[in-house]
Amino acid sequence: MTDDTISNRLGEYLRARRDLVTPDQAGIPVAPKRRVTGLRREEVAMLAGISGDYYLRLERGRDNNPSPQVLEALARVLLLDDVETEYLLSLGAHKPKRRPTRKTVRVPARLHHLLAALDVPAFLESRSFDVVASNDLAVALSPRLTPGRNRLQDLLLDPEERQFHEDWGTATADSVAAFRSSVGDDITDARVVEIVGELSLASARFQQLWARQDVRHLEGGTTNVTHPTVGPLRLHREKLPVGDLLLVIYYPDLHSDTAGKLALLASLITEPTRQTTTDILGAADTQP
Repeated sequence: MTDDTISNRLGEYLRARRDLVTPDQAGIPVAPKRRVTGLRREEVAMLAGISGDYYLRLERGRDNNPSPQVLEALARVLLLDDVETEYLLSLGAHKPKRRPTRKTVRVPARLHHLLAALDVPAFLESRSFDVVASNDLAVALSPRLTPGRNRLQDLLLDPEERQFHEDWGTATADSVAAFRSSVGDDITDARVVEIVGELSLASARFQQLWARQDVRHLEGGTTNVTHPTVGPLRLHREKLPVGDLLLVIYYPDLHSDTAGKLALLASLITEPTRQTTTDILGAADTQP
C-alpha cells in the first residue's frame, strides 16, 4: 500500500460503490447513449444534496473529514446497508497517521482447554483471519485450520480449498467482504498490510473482490463442504468474540448424516495428533 492509497481510503470506497449503483436503482432516467453503468459523480452529489465540487474533493482525497450527516446522505444514495454505512462512517473519522506495526496475539491456556473440550470442529482466529489455535477435529476437517495458517490466503491460493467448498465463489466473496469488515480502516497493522499485499499480487479473484469494497459481517451461517475421506458435509458456523479473538465453531444438525460423518472423522484422529494438543495445553499462553 502506498501513502496515497492509505490517505484516500474514503475516496476509493465512494468510487467503488458508485460504480455498483445503476441509474435505475437511483431513480435517474437513462439516456440512450449513456456510457457508464454506475452513477456519475454529479449524480451522486445531486442525490445526496451536496455540491459536485465538494463530492469531487471527497473522492480525490482532498477532504478526509466530512460530517456524519454528509456520509449518511451518501450512504443512502449508494444503497449501503447498516454494516456498509458503519464502515463508511469509520472511513470519514479523522485518524492520525502511524507507521504499520505487527500486533502480538496471545491465546490464554483456558482457551486451549475450551477447544479441547468441544466435540465439534473449533478454532480461534485473529482479526486478520490467522488461525492461532484449533482442536483436533478442526484439523481433521481441514489441514488448513492448523495454527499458523491464514484463512483468507488459503481460501484464495490453495487449490484444495476450491475443492473443499461446494460454492467457492460465494465463499471467497463472503470472506473478502468479512475481512474488510474485520480490519476496517486500520492500516497500522503490518499483518493486514502483508496479507492484502500478497493477495493483490497472487490472486486475480482477490483483486476483483477487493476492488468492489464490499463489507459484511460473517458471524453465522451454513456451509457445504466436501471432505476427501468422509465426503459431503453440511455444517452450521458460529463466530463468537472472545477478547480480541473469534471462536469459530462448526457443528451439524443432531442425528444427521453429517453428525455421523464427524463422529467417524473423530475416530480417525491419530494418537500423535492428540499428544500435540496435550502438549499445547501445558503452556500458559501461545504467541503465533
